[in-house]
Amino acid sequence: MKFMKLGTRPDTFYTEEATRTVTSDTPPDLILRINNVNYLLHKLQFSLLPKCGLLQQLCPVDDGEITLDLHDIPGGEEAFEMCAKYCYGITINFSAYNFLPAFCAAKFLRMTEAVEKGNFVMKLEAFFQSCILEGWKDSIITLKTTSKLPDWSESLGIARKCIDSIVQKILTPSPKVTWSYTYTRPGYDRKHRQSVPRDWWTEDISDLDIDQFRFIIIALRNMLPSQLIGEALHVYASRWLPDMSRTSTIGSTTSQPEEITMKNRRILEAIVSMIPAEQGSLSINFLLRLLSLGNYLGSSPLTKTELVRRSSQQLDEATVSDLLSPSYSASDKHFYDVELVRSVLESFWVLWRRQPPGSSEKGESMRSVRKVGKLIDSYLQVISKDVNMPASTVVSLAECLPDIARPLHDELYKAINIYLKEHPDLSKADKKFLCRILDCQKLSPEVRAHAVKNERLPLRTVVQVLYFDQEKTARGATTPHSLASHDTRTRGKETLAAREDQGKQKLSPEVGFPRPDDTTMSVAETSTTDHPRIMQPEMKLPRELERKLVMREMEEGVESSDKAKDVAADERSQRSTLDPHKIGKKTGKTDRGHNKGRER
Repeated sequence: MKFMKLGTRPDTFYTEEATRTVTSDTPPDLILRINNVNYLLHKLQFSLLPKCGLLQQLCPVDDGEITLDLHDIPGGEEAFEMCAKYCYGITINFSAYNFLPAFCAAKFLRMTEAVEKGNFVMKLEAFFQSCILEGWKDSIITLKTTSKLPDWSESLGIARKCIDSIVQKILTPSPKVTWSYTYTRPGYDRKHRQSVPRDWWTEDISDLDIDQFRFIIIALRNMLPSQLIGEALHVYASRWLPDMSRTSTIGSTTSQPEEITMKNRRILEAIVSMIPAEQGSLSINFLLRLLSLGNYLGSSPLTKTELVRRSSQQLDEATVSDLLSPSYSASDKHFYDVELVRSVLESFWVLWRRQPPGSSEKGESMRSVRKVGKLIDSYLQVISKDVNMPASTVVSLAECLPDIARPLHDELYKAINIYLKEHPDLSKADKKFLCRILDCQKLSPEVRAHAVKNERLPLRTVVQVLYFDQEKTARGATTPHSLASHDTRTRGKETLAAREDQGKQKLSPEVGFPRPDDTTMSVAETSTTDHPRIMQPEMKLPRELERKLVMREMEEGVESSDKAKDVAADERSQRSTLDPHKIGKKTGKTDRGHNKGRER
């Protein structure tokens, strides 16, 4: 930082009962009142009047003692005192911190060349041009002080000259950067690095207020890569907004003053307005944190809509941890902000559907769709552990994914299993409501093996798994998967029989199959040597077992009237396999007498 020293005399100003005066043998003949301070000075002895054109105009020399009010002087009493000390020849040190108030006060008092050659204004201008504007941090510090005197600094051109100097230095090629700068990124060691990082300037300009920062970013927007502009926005947001790396602690600050909330909201909305149009200028993690913070601060709908749109453009780059934003809604009892994820996901599908059918990017687009599908299923597994998460919220988010994004339902099954494990008191109706989003035809053989033994699943879902396992095996040849499917059906029927006879007694896991509460479902492949050669897979379940399955649902109290009709329909049927899609189909009235006759 550069300094300028003026004057040689020691400081003889002193304070006595809100009055500032200077030690002298001559009594004061000029009283200046500035705000709450009175200054007792001398008109001619120390060249106060000869150097100040304004005072020459306001107080004639021959009128004796005179009192003047200068309450509107820029910079107040501190700025005036620097001008007075200059007139008295008292030593003053000037830097980027006190240059602006002294310069504005000198301009106000008309301490110019027209009044006296080599006057105060000329010396301050020379210091500004040769020292402050030539320095990197000096320009930033001076620009920062202009926020206290915005009108004067604007009219005198100080703010514009500082911004131009800062922009010029930012555009300097990195090898030519010779001035000191602040760079505190983790892992960066300046002593062992000879090259200057491309974003060396971002931390220093983050000290500016949002309006000054915006002027600089607007000037740089078309001159630097969008990634550098995005990095500057990221650094500034981290400097001024609540700690976005630990947003879960923000919700506890319910007593935050409204003025701080308004300031943060203004900064956030300004940052969003400065995001470059190019996709990828900001990371998806940063965009989602801005969106979460916008919900907390109550940002404008326009700001939140823009963040949702930009986040959806990069949703395939996100990880599960990026989506885990806390909910700030007073009506939500659960921890995670699922509505935020839903809004971004819905925007993603809107943008994806707008692509032309014959687009050359369709292949890459399909990969993005599948990545988003896996991402949402993994996110469902995490939020399912929240004991306060409603089943309807999980179902609603799961249904936001179209079939094309979820070719397999293995990860969705894991999420359902986790939810059932963490919510043991879930009603039977809610269990069926939750499991209806599961497509048993899209389960792998290993997951089907786990499902048929999972006592948490509704009986209807287990039956569907067994049916589709039979159906797939009937269409395929004898392979290790078909052998595993045969073993799945055998064990599934054992499980169903055990449910009928023993209620909800847990079954010991067989070799090669995980327990129902094992959410990782690491199923060992079944060796073909463990089973004899199967020429034709068994394709039907016993009639009596089919009847018991339906009667079991009647006992559970779900669709009891419809299930009674199904019993009669199923017993009249001569089909050899069980079709779960027709379990809930309405049939004619039950002929109870005929049934009793058949049983006899």
